[in-house]
Amino acid sequence: MQKGIHPTFQKVIFLDASVGYSFLSASTKTSSETMEWEDGHTYPVIRVDSSFASHPFFTGKQKNTEIGGRVDKFKKRFSYKKQS
Repeated sequence: MQKGIHPTFQKVIFLDASVGYSFLSASTKTSSETMEWEDGHTYPVIRVDSSFASHPFFTGKQKNTEIGGRVDKFKKRFSYKKQS
């Protein structure tokens, strides 16, 4: 690899502030905000909107807004009647 053209790959803390969940990972993204991790080192903090700890799909609080399926909607819209 050529030197000086690639972003720095470093450890960062991803923080889901809505539930207070954080995890340590590696990324090229940087931040001026820092936080001390469990290992005693200080890392940049990247705030995220949702993680598996707060996302409705993973928490089981997802609402199914669609009552009928697409086929049912089609039949209702075009008054499809089953022929016998």
